[in-house]
Amino acid sequence: MAEFVDQVVLHVRAGDGGNGCASVHREKFKPLGGPDGGNGGRGGDVILEVDANTSTLLDYHHRPHRAAQNGRQGEGSNRDGARGADLVLPVPNGTVVKNAATGEVLVDLVGIGTRYVVASSGQGGLGNAALASTKRKAPGFALLGEPGDRLDVLLELKTVADVALVGFPNAGKSSLIAALSAARPKIADYPFTTLVPNLGVVTAGDTVFTIADVPGLIPGASEGKGLGHEFLRHVERCSTIVHVLDCATMEPGRDPLSDFEVIEAELHAYGELSDRPRLVALNKADVPDGRELAELVTPMLKERGLRVFTVSAASREGLRELSFAMGEMVAAFRAAAPVQEPTRLVIRPRQLGEEGFSVRRVGEDTFQVTGEKPERWIRQTDFNNDEAVGYLADRLERLGVEEALREAGATEGAEVVIGPMEGGYVFDWRPSLGGGVPRRGPRGTDSRIG
Repeated sequence: MAEFVDQVVLHVRAGDGGNGCASVHREKFKPLGGPDGGNGGRGGDVILEVDANTSTLLDYHHRPHRAAQNGRQGEGSNRDGARGADLVLPVPNGTVVKNAATGEVLVDLVGIGTRYVVASSGQGGLGNAALASTKRKAPGFALLGEPGDRLDVLLELKTVADVALVGFPNAGKSSLIAALSAARPKIADYPFTTLVPNLGVVTAGDTVFTIADVPGLIPGASEGKGLGHEFLRHVERCSTIVHVLDCATMEPGRDPLSDFEVIEAELHAYGELSDRPRLVALNKADVPDGRELAELVTPMLKERGLRVFTVSAASREGLRELSFAMGEMVAAFRAAAPVQEPTRLVIRPRQLGEEGFSVRRVGEDTFQVTGEKPERWIRQTDFNNDEAVGYLADRLERLGVEEALREAGATEGAEVVIGPMEGGYVFDWRPSLGGGVPRRGPRGTDSRIG
């Protein structure tokens, strides 16, 4: 039997944007053809898509690191780089995506074809043709592509089923699944035979629904004991819960009523399950002692307002009545549920930088600049090219960073950190004499850079 995985940490990396190209058009009899460097291509996104043919997260357990394609670099003759291909990762229906670091739920993927961009790609850098202006007619530099998102996400599978069968190990849940549907789960007479949730499709009149066999629960399952805690999440999406109670158990201290109370306590302790309608299936009525016990406890369970069915997975007694009762409850839930609109992929353009920034003094002669725009510009700058560094200085001056540094008390030679204190770009501040106009000098240089 294939290994079943319903929880995995996935490390995703979107594609980096391609670098822009710094090129000058060269043609016979046209010595000053002007800049013609193309822009870099955008990287590829990492997209999660609900796939009908995917039922487990096993593939991501074995290969947890996934990356989309990077964008291509721009070229001369105004040729833009190709965009990197998106990476589409199929996931089962009912997958919850969480931030692995914070536990924040990012999206709940329900519905075949539903898509979610889990990691956005980086923008491609502008080539020198796009950077040319009336003041800078022939830039000798281009912008670098931006890195794509790097993210660790927790994928958690919650089975999408209408009815959940819950009960102690060896209560006969797998046998009921096999008797009610075409599913053929592994069945044996030892505890914890069921190691993965089993799904079956049941037809009751005009109603077709799915049932899930949740691995056996024991006292303390909601606190992590046994196998139940690992699979209680599969009950959350079910509209109806069916207690499968063993009426022929030989274990001391066990009886249907005490089993029912223990399982109910675990469901309540797990949370979000107290409002689900319940049915009770008193199983193994084909055993003489089991039938007598079922007849004894039926009135007690009915006094609690429960619908009780005496069934036998072996002889198929009572299965028709049980299946139609489950079908009625599923149909009632579906009728009361609001009409679901088709899930669509909402594309929100990425904000390329907020106008605001902040400057703060972090030491006697050290200042930190934070903000989306200055940090983004740092990532785009080729610091091996003096002219590109000068262009960055012009942008920061026009944004107001230099004025803010002066107001914060910075003097020439002060240490300035753009971005986080650990890993940010550090430089000695030299106040500009005026921005926007390129300084004279050889291509690729700037007179302000010493």
